[in-house]
Amino acid sequence: MVDPALVLKGQTIAYTCYCIVILLVMGWFALKITRGTSGVVKPGLFYTFVGFLIVLGVSLHIITYNTIPWSPVDLHRGNYTPDKTFEISIAKHEFRLPSEKLLVDCNDLVLFDVTTEDLTYGFGLFREDNSMLFQMQVVPGHRNDILWKFNSPGTYTIRSTEYSGPAGIHMVVKNAVEVRGCN
Repeated sequence: MVDPALVLKGQTIAYTCYCIVILLVMGWFALKITRGTSGVVKPGLFYTFVGFLIVLGVSLHIITYNTIPWSPVDLHRGNYTPDKTFEISIAKHEFRLPSEKLLVDCNDLVLFDVTTEDLTYGFGLFREDNSMLFQMQVVPGHRNDILWKFNSPGTYTIRSTEYSGPAGIHMVVKNAVEVRGCN
């Protein structure tokens, strides 16, 4: 899987450029309208720009669709067999892990199967720099799992990413997942 941080940087650049183009067209349009009758924008030119922005926007979405690293796994989930499965339960604002540290080998496809019986919680995995690798909502009475392929070494912290009352702020398990064996 491509590192989500790299994907986010690329998409940030692409969508920022797209927004700048939209703002420039809006500014040009506003300038033409405020100059009086001699500066009126011709409908054909205006709709050409609108059409261009629509084509550009749709193209941008189509191009970036395949850069989302987890989409193939989610779309073809039945074709994947996890290398490891970790069953995690949450109750009374506490994560209950199958072991103190969840060990993962590089390039393993891991299934995090998370259950709760009392409240809605979040399950997020965070890098050492506190940026989020992934997260999901954990709802009582529903299947709550996520498949993830780890392709870089590191130690990750589990945190609740959903408000579950004042006690939820303490739902942090530091250094809970360790990925090793990557070059």
